[in-house]
Amino acid sequence: MSYWIPLFYFFLIGAALLLSAIGLWFTAIVPGVDRWSKRFFLTYFSVLMVNCFFGLTEMFFHYYPAPRPVILLVLFVDSLAISLPMPMLTVYLLHCCGEDMRGSRLFRAVLALWVAFLILLVCTVFLDGFFTLTPDRQYYRGPLYPLLPLPITAIMLLNLAGTIKRRKLLSHKAYLSVLTAILPMTVALFVHLFVDVFWLIDISTVLSALSMYSLVLSDQIEKDLGRQREIARQQMEIANQRASIMVLQMRPHFIYNTMTSIYCLCNQNPQLARQVVMDFTTYLRKNFTAIASAAPVPFSSELEHTRAYLSVEQAQYPESLFVDFDTPHTRFRVPSLTLQPIVENAVKHGRDPYAGPLHISIRTRKTDSGSEIVVADNGRGFDPSDDSEPHIALKNIQQRLELMCCGSLTIKPNDGGGTVVTVTIPDRVKEQSAR
Repeated sequence: MSYWIPLFYFFLIGAALLLSAIGLWFTAIVPGVDRWSKRFFLTYFSVLMVNCFFGLTEMFFHYYPAPRPVILLVLFVDSLAISLPMPMLTVYLLHCCGEDMRGSRLFRAVLALWVAFLILLVCTVFLDGFFTLTPDRQYYRGPLYPLLPLPITAIMLLNLAGTIKRRKLLSHKAYLSVLTAILPMTVALFVHLFVDVFWLIDISTVLSALSMYSLVLSDQIEKDLGRQREIARQQMEIANQRASIMVLQMRPHFIYNTMTSIYCLCNQNPQLARQVVMDFTTYLRKNFTAIASAAPVPFSSELEHTRAYLSVEQAQYPESLFVDFDTPHTRFRVPSLTLQPIVENAVKHGRDPYAGPLHISIRTRKTDSGSEIVVADNGRGFDPSDDSEPHIALKNIQQRLELMCCGSLTIKPNDGGGTVVTVTIPDRVKEQSAR
């Protein structure tokens, strides 16, 4: 049975040393941690590794005697390494609260107690009342030994009280991380006042550091995700602003031709003139409504916008523009200004006065994974790899589809000439938008 106890001690301190090394490695390689926290935890885990190493060495000397000066040096360095994380936790707490250490009464009290510990630690080298070494170099606590851990135990109690007092200044995760780091160490030090449990202090210190670091790291990850969401929001705003500019920059000749057509139709066909006025009014209203829409809109609204635009165009070019609608599926949402600009591109860049009439088909269908819109024409087409005006407009639509709906837009040549633009909207986005 006596052999199991030292093996258990060696195992625990070895595990603490391994965990310290893992913590040091993660701190060094994991990105996203701010500079102050990285430097703090690199120092913190380095101190813990020194602590664990000398703890193992001390345990080794319990069973394999060494010269007295070597044992005294190991005990001195081990005790010093055990004490260092205590004031470091005070520094971390004050940093999280945004307090200046130089003006902190807590830090001054902790520093005074740590200096008292150093004085007592030096005294252990010259006074036999703290511990004794037997002729076979075995270590035993003396009657004065409880005085040695008393200052660092008081430091941890001050840290505990300071953390609870400052809980309103700390974020929830920072409060939990500091509290989780302090409590196990405080308990271990209190037990150490009565029983020699260096191994328990080593384990509690390392586990506290790892738990604290994991919470800090998770908080940093949340901040990074928040920054990514903010970047996505800014990209969305830029895309919406570009779409708004597209609306406000309506083609002057389109407005001029529309008004001219209405003027001519007033005498030739007053009923058609009234219809064109109504369609043009609907088109304008939908345009300006789309500017104010920051969320996906029902596809039926986009379809109405597109029909109004095409009605105005067909009134001007009755013999050269033909449109076929096959849209039985409309129960889904899309970003505003998705369908109408695609169709306008087809009209503007697909019509050729020297070729035959321009035919445009607009189709929708329900797929296994969502909804699909297909706009095909038999016009001149264009190269999707260039940076021409139609491609810039389609890129804007594609960007807004990705950001707002996780959707996609593809462009490819039509088999019979012209262009086919396909828009896909996943079902899960449709469900989220409908709620």
